[in-house]
Amino acid sequence: MHSSTIPAFGLGTFRLKDQVVIDSVRNALDLGYRAIDTAQIYGNEAEVGQAIAESGVPRSALFLTTKVWTENLAADKLIPSLKDSLTKLRTEQVDLALIHWPSPSGAVPVAEFMGALAEAKAQGLARQIGVSNFNVALMQEAIAAVGASTIATNQVELHPYLQNRSVADFARSQGIPITSYMTLAYGKVLNDPVVEAIARAHGATTAQVALAWTLQLGYAVIPSSTRRENLASNLKAQQLRLSDAEMAQIAELDRGGRLVDPEGLAPSWD
Repeated sequence: MHSSTIPAFGLGTFRLKDQVVIDSVRNALDLGYRAIDTAQIYGNEAEVGQAIAESGVPRSALFLTTKVWTENLAADKLIPSLKDSLTKLRTEQVDLALIHWPSPSGAVPVAEFMGALAEAKAQGLARQIGVSNFNVALMQEAIAAVGASTIATNQVELHPYLQNRSVADFARSQGIPITSYMTLAYGKVLNDPVVEAIARAHGATTAQVALAWTLQLGYAVIPSSTRRENLASNLKAQQLRLSDAEMAQIAELDRGGRLVDPEGLAPSWD
């Protein structure tokens, strides 16, 4: 099993740029967030690094994740690209480095990029490594390459409308934690009548209910927000406990509602 674990609750920075991401990270750190998720392709690693440096929060107190972009998956490119990320983030290592998407059309074999990522870990560039947007077949290849215990998480789109059960169940069977991204389905879940009714019963927000449901399933979450009050409110989802009946009601909302499916990038989903 895993010697170390990933935080259950973190801050996502997808689509946040420039001063917007600096303010979001600064507010989040001020409110008590200690895990921050970014990626090479987000184009905000330098700003995230700046916000962390200016926050006064010691690096040792933080859990920092970045993701290697598809253009950097080849064995000769992966480690140099990660070193570039570390420079931007102003740190000597990230806590977690993920493969952001599998190599389009399998151009770079899974064994090659997982081997390079494992080497990055061996060199101390990342404390833990993992994958993102991997289907079951790709997870099997990654496990064959580096072993399931080496894979700290598979970060996938997962929300009440896309519960991704075959991927989540396979990951669980291998002891690989799931991180849910897009947990609020771009806000679509926030107006769901079932989620609204549960929120009312608890005096909670619909965002808190969706996040609490995900956490109770044993998944990590990384919601993003640009508003301090929403950042604070989301954090409180950790204290919300849903009943078995409420969990079952949300389980019924699954409709395969995938929102992130970039052509030429996405694998064939399970």
